Amino acid sequence: MSEIKSPIFQIKNVLPILKGRIPGQVIIQYTDSCNALCPQCSMRKTEAYDRSKLPEEELYKIIDSAAKQKIQALSFTGGEPFIYEEKLLNLIQYASQRNIPYIRTGTNGFMFKDWESSDFKDKIHHLAEKLANTNLRNFWISIDSAEAETHEQMRGLKGVIKGIEKALPIFHQYGIYPAANLGINRNTGGLGKIPMEMTDKEAFYGEFKEAFQFFYQFVMDLGFTMVNACYPMSMEATEGSQMKAVYGAESSNSIISFSIDEKIQLFKALMDTIPKFRSKIRIFTPLVSLYSLIKQYQGDENFSLPCRGGIDFFFIEAKEGNTYPCGYRGKENLGKFYDLNIKSINEKPFCKACDWECFRDPSELIGFFIHSFKNPLSYKNKSLKHSAYVKLWKEDLKYYKMCDYFDGRKPMNNNREKF
Repeated sequence: MSEIKSPIFQIKNVLPILKGRIPGQVIIQYTDSCNALCPQCSMRKTEAYDRSKLPEEELYKIIDSAAKQKIQALSFTGGEPFIYEEKLLNLIQYASQRNIPYIRTGTNGFMFKDWESSDFKDKIHHLAEKLANTNLRNFWISIDSAEAETHEQMRGLKGVIKGIEKALPIFHQYGIYPAANLGINRNTGGLGKIPMEMTDKEAFYGEFKEAFQFFYQFVMDLGFTMVNACYPMSMEATEGSQMKAVYGAESSNSIISFSIDEKIQLFKALMDTIPKFRSKIRIFTPLVSLYSLIKQYQGDENFSLPCRGGIDFFFIEAKEGNTYPCGYRGKENLGKFYDLNIKSINEKPFCKACDWECFRDPSELIGFFIHSFKNPLSYKNKSLKHSAYVKLWKEDLKYYKMCDYFDGRKPMNNNREKF
């Protein structure tokens, strides 16, 4: 395959930024079928509803349109997309041939649970080789807890952690460096370590800080070189709200339901933990995004930058293949992606209703470029004249560069020792 493309922060992307746009991202929910029991997700296999999978012909049209419209990042998600492994690999290969720079996908890891079988290593070699023969840039594996037993109980995938540990060196042989993907929950540090209701802010903060420390050390010990965190999707729908989930990766389960005050403390704990591990493992989560979310939840609604969903970022759901600004603004059906003219979209970003990190993090981190270029003398957003914000933003960019912009096809280098 052709060489993996250079980072988003390349010269050819500066002109769109000057025009008020940032490199585009499309998340395709290939299927809503799943084979796991995750309590934090309404797509778990015990949920009773008709499952869907987008037809290949439809997906090819979407990929063609994404390539034509210069979309930079394309993600295939589920459900569990690797239920349809061969077809998924064909889609990744097709996107590779269309020269989309950032192709991503992930798994709940079900294929790793039978690690004691005689053909386990052969199967992983086969999968790693096939992925390596595409331009897939990032491959994530979901892990919910720093305790193996707790994670496996939550997922209903007994033995999967040991299998992941055995599989990672094989992936590394083929130049595939998977990322551990944490969906933040009350079992992050282990079963029963975090209470179901915060009674003391300092104690809750300390419990989550310890949980994040345990988690980072846990995935490092397994052999991961990269890690990301998905912010908890616990939103309260209010009358007149634009929020109506079309993406089932959310739940009302208390394990991921957090009050505003609880979110402030867990985001603070994550923000204070990350710097201690940045030199040891590549941590994708930008500090400036956490800082902005904290400020927003503390009552400064104008502090954080709004999400660019529906402008530069889009979500395509599995049931009918329709496009939405994100997986949670389900009242805003944009129709078929290949019928959209992204360049003609003139709306200004406004939404801060959820914490979906896939869109909120880049909206904050890269969106700052737009405000810097378009309003160099007129800082209407408080964050732009806040010295702590600007310092974190610069540190994040420096760290991203030191991490090769989290290229999952490169091993971890030693440049991060400065952090």
